[in-house]
Amino acid sequence: MSDEWERWNAYLWEPGGEVLRNKWGERDLLALHIREHRETDRREADIKHGRVEIPRTYDGAHLRAIHAHLFINVYEWAGEYRTVGMEKGNSAFAPPDHIGRYVGYARRVIEATDWRTLDRDAFAAAAARAFVYLNHAHPFREGNGRTSKVFMAHVAERSAFRLRFHTIDPQTWNTASRLSAPADPYGEPDPRPLVPVFRAATIERDAPALALDANALRSWFARLRER
Repeated sequence: MSDEWERWNAYLWEPGGEVLRNKWGERDLLALHIREHRETDRREADIKHGRVEIPRTYDGAHLRAIHAHLFINVYEWAGEYRTVGMEKGNSAFAPPDHIGRYVGYARRVIEATDWRTLDRDAFAAAAARAFVYLNHAHPFREGNGRTSKVFMAHVAERSAFRLRFHTIDPQTWNTASRLSAPADPYGEPDPRPLVPVFRAATIERDAPALALDANALRSWFARLRER
């Protein structure tokens, strides 16, 4: 049995299974999904409303602090980078020993950008450039999307804009993320497919909140039914 196989199964209740080991002892996949999302929604609100302080360092420590806060009551490894390779479709994310490299590239983009001066198009392009490295890093065994969206909301605080990720339907988000992936897991991801997605999610910071679109409403009603 390979070391990789053993590391992979260490995250699971059963070898080759689907359900991640969790602090609740929950062994049903759907039940875990529902409980996990309820918990992380509540803890994400803590961050959004300033009830917990996450230092805005825009680096690996920043990402790990977000993940740790969101998942501390769910997984023992909350806030820790994954130790296994991960794939989605035909694309592989960064190998575990290269996660820090891609997170570092994202930080380099963030620190090199004068976010205060950007218009909407330039903001979307810069946000996509930063995010594409985080997406390819895919630092955690679970919870990468939720963590990276909170992180990017913190990046947007440096600008005149905010990000309304709830207005982007999951299929559009996932397709753009897939198209941005490099052919080689050690390669350079392409931010261009994500630019229009970020532009659609971008709104001026002082603009009034807009009504949810149809996709967001469907998602909201689905969550109500889960409760």
